[in-house]
Amino acid sequence: MRFICFLALRHLRYRRTQSLITLLGVAVGIMVLTTALSLFNGFSKGLIDATLKAVPHILLLKINPEAPNTPPALNPEVVAQAPFLAAKALLTRRAEEGRSAGVDFATLVGLGEGGAGVYPQIDLHQLRPGTIVLGSMLARSLAAFPGDKLIALSIEQTRLTLEVVGTFSTGNALLDGGYAFTTLEDNHKLLGRPQAISGYQVRVRDPDRAYEVGRAIGGDEYLPQPWQSNYRTLIEQLALQKRVSGIIVFLIVGVAALGMANVLVLAVVEKTPDIALLRVLGASGLQVAGVFALEGILLGVAGVVLGNLLGWGLSSYFAWRPISIPGELYFLTSLPVDIKASDFVWVSLMSLLVVILASLLPLLRALRIKPGEVLR
Repeated sequence: MRFICFLALRHLRYRRTQSLITLLGVAVGIMVLTTALSLFNGFSKGLIDATLKAVPHILLLKINPEAPNTPPALNPEVVAQAPFLAAKALLTRRAEEGRSAGVDFATLVGLGEGGAGVYPQIDLHQLRPGTIVLGSMLARSLAAFPGDKLIALSIEQTRLTLEVVGTFSTGNALLDGGYAFTTLEDNHKLLGRPQAISGYQVRVRDPDRAYEVGRAIGGDEYLPQPWQSNYRTLIEQLALQKRVSGIIVFLIVGVAALGMANVLVLAVVEKTPDIALLRVLGASGLQVAGVFALEGILLGVAGVVLGNLLGWGLSSYFAWRPISIPGELYFLTSLPVDIKASDFVWVSLMSLLVVILASLLPLLRALRIKPGEVLR
C-alpha cells in the first residue's frame, strides 16, 4: 500500500497543472450544485413564509353560510381564530388635484374579532368599521395613501366608502397586489348578508400540523382547508423544480469526473513503458492499476472537499447579500438562501460515487497492459 501511495502522490506532484485543473473541475461542479440547491431551498421557504403572512394556516369553510354561527372546537394547537367573510370588489379612488383616479379589483377579507391574532406579521390593530388595509402593490396601483377614501363596489352593485388606514407587504406579489383587509361588518354591508360568514380563519403553533388540527376542530359544520391543500400545486412544483434542477446541475459533476478519467487514461498511455518496467521489476498488475485509481480517488475527494467549502462560502455570500429579483414575476423581491447540511451530504456522497466509477477507467486500462509486448 505504501508503494501505491508513494507513486500516486509522486505522479500527482509531477503533473501538478493537470491535477489542479482536474480537481477544480470537480470542485466547481459541486460548488454550483450546492449553491443552486441552497438557492432553491431559500426560494421555496421564502415563498411559503411570504404566503403565510397573508394566508391563514387553516380555513374552516362553513358548509351552510346562513346557518347559526358556532365557533370551532377548542384545540391547544390553535393560537388564534376569527370569523371571516370574503368579497370580491372593485376599488376606486376619486381623482384629486395633481392625482388621477385609481381603480383596481381586489379580494376583501372581512375579519371579525381575533383577526389581528391570525395575522401577527400584519398590523391590523387600526382596522375598524369603515376602514381598509391594502396590500402594498394594490395601494401602489390605486395610488392610495393612509387617509384616502376608497369606494368599494361589489358584484351586487352595493357601494361602500372605506378609509385607508395602512398597508401590508408580504413579498408575495400575488397577495400584495390582490388582497385587502376590512372588518366583518363592512363586508356584511357590501354583500347585503348581515349574518353570513364564510367560516373561520385559524392560526396554529406549527403550520406543518395544519392538516390534523383542521380535521380535529372542523366537526360537521365546517370543511377544513389547510394551507398545504390550497397551495398543493405550488409546493409540488417547487419540489419538482428542485429535483430537476439538481439532476441537471449534477451533470456538471459527471462531466468533470469524466474529464478526470480522461486525464488519467492519457497518463496511463503516456506511462505505458514505465508501467511495463515496474511489472518486470516485480510490481503486480493490481498494484500498478491501483496507483491510477488512487490518483482519481485523491483528486475526487479533494475536489469534493474544496467544492463543499466553495459552495458553503458562495451560499453564505448570497445569504448575506441576497439577489434582487422582480417581485411581479417571481413573487419575491429578493432571493433568500437556506443552507441545509443534508444537501451537502448527499451531493458529496453522489459525487464520490461518480468519481470512484470514473477511476475504474484508468484502472482497467492499466490492467490490460502486457509488459512483454511493450518491452519487445
